[in-house]
Amino acid sequence: MKRTLSTSVAIAALAAGAAHAQDLIVPVGEGAFTWDSYEAFAEEYDLTGQRLEITGPWTGDEKAKVDEVFRYFEEATGADVNYSGSDSFEQDIVISARSGSAPNLAVFPQPGLAADMARQGYLTPLPEGTGEWVAENFAAGDSWVDLGTYAGPDGEEHLYGIFYRVDLKSLVWYSPIAFDEAGYDVPETLEALKELTEDMADDGVTPWCIGLGSGAATGWPATDWVEDMMLRTQPPEVYDQWVTNEIPFDDPAVVGAIEEFGWFARNDDFVSGGSEAVATTDFRDSPGGLFALPPECMMHRQASFIPAFFPDNAEMGENIDFFYFPAYEEKDLGKPVLGAGTVFGITNPSDAASAMIEFLKLPVAHELWATQGAFLSAHAGLNPETYQTDTQRAQSEIIQDATTFRFDGSDLMPSEIGAGAFWSGMIDYVGGTDAEAVAAGIQSRWDGMK
Repeated sequence: MKRTLSTSVAIAALAAGAAHAQDLIVPVGEGAFTWDSYEAFAEEYDLTGQRLEITGPWTGDEKAKVDEVFRYFEEATGADVNYSGSDSFEQDIVISARSGSAPNLAVFPQPGLAADMARQGYLTPLPEGTGEWVAENFAAGDSWVDLGTYAGPDGEEHLYGIFYRVDLKSLVWYSPIAFDEAGYDVPETLEALKELTEDMADDGVTPWCIGLGSGAATGWPATDWVEDMMLRTQPPEVYDQWVTNEIPFDDPAVVGAIEEFGWFARNDDFVSGGSEAVATTDFRDSPGGLFALPPECMMHRQASFIPAFFPDNAEMGENIDFFYFPAYEEKDLGKPVLGAGTVFGITNPSDAASAMIEFLKLPVAHELWATQGAFLSAHAGLNPETYQTDTQRAQSEIIQDATTFRFDGSDLMPSEIGAGAFWSGMIDYVGGTDAEAVAAGIQSRWDGMK
C-alpha cells in the first residue's frame, strides 16, 4: 500500500525551532535528494502500528539530526521509531541484551563491541545478499563488508552490521595562504610529503605541529599516525593481523610503522617546539600553530573533527584547508583511508527492524543527515550536492576514492592495549625509547592477557 508523504516544512523552519513532530526537514520530492528509491520503499512497506526501538551513542545535536532522518522512515512505513541515545551506550546495550530487554536495533560506535555481542548470540545476521549489496554500493565496499562480518556463537561468520556514519582520519591540515606565499605545493605521494617536510626545514620553516596530550588519554593521537603508516607500508590484511595480534606487536612490520611516525615526530627540526614538546602539547592546542603570525608550523595531521578546536578566525578554504594523507607511490598499495564509523546491528528482530536495514541502503537515508551537517558516508549513491558544506564534499571525495578503508586499530584492540599500553608506549617512544623496545613491551602486555 502506498503511503501519503508529508511535504509541509522546509529546512528553515527546523532551524528556527518551529518544526512540529509530523513535519519533515525537506519536502519529499524536492531538492537534490534521491527520492525515487525512497518512494519505491514507501510503496513496499506498511508497518502501521508497529514500534521500532533503537539505541546508540548519539545524544544532543546528533540525536536531533538522526531523529529527523528516522521521521522519513515513519512517514514511509507508518511505524513509530523511538531512538534513545546514551553516553554509556556500551554498558547499557550489554546489560539490556543479557536481561532479554534489548531494543530492536543498536548503533555501535565500534565494531569490536558488535563482534563481541555477535559471538555471544545477541545479534541477528543481516538478510542474505546484504553483503553483496554493500560491496557493490559502498566505496571500498569489501572493506565495509569485512568490518561488519563477525563470528557467531557457532563460530560461523555472517554479516551482522551495516555502516551508516563515517569519520575520516587520513587528513593533513594546512594554511593555503602560507603554502602559496612560500611556493609549496600540496604533495600527492608520501615520498613527496617527506621531501616537502625536508624542504621546509631547510628553508627554516617548521613543517609540523604534533600534540599527543589528552589528559588521561594522552598518547592516542600517535596511535592514529602509526595506523596510517601501517596502511601505507603494509597490505590491509597485515593491518588486520596486527589488530587481532595474529602477528605480534613487535613484528618488523609494526616496528617499521612506528619508526615511520618517528621520522616526523622525533626530529627537532620537523616539529614545533622540538620533539620534546610532542608528548606534552595538548592535541586540542596543537593545530593553533597553523594560525599564528607568522605560522609556528605548516601542517597538522588530524581527523575530520579537529576544526572544532580551531580559533574563531579560521576560514575554511582561506587560512585553513586539508589534503589526503598520501600513500607511498613505490609501494603500490592504492589509496588507503583510516577512519571510524557507526554500525547498525539487529539486537531484537522484527519486521520493522528488517525494514530499517533496507531503509539504510537508500541514498536518501544518508543524504538527509548530510544536509544537516557533520556527516560523511561511504554510500556511493549519495548525491554530493546534498552535503551542507564544501568541506563535507571534499572529505566525501576522499572516502569515495579510497581503495581500502580500515577502522581505527586501537579501538579494535583490547582496551588494555588499544587504550592503555599503545598510548603509553607511544609517549615512551617520542621520549626517546627505541621502537623495538616499545613494541616488545606492548606485546608483553598482550601476552599477559592470554
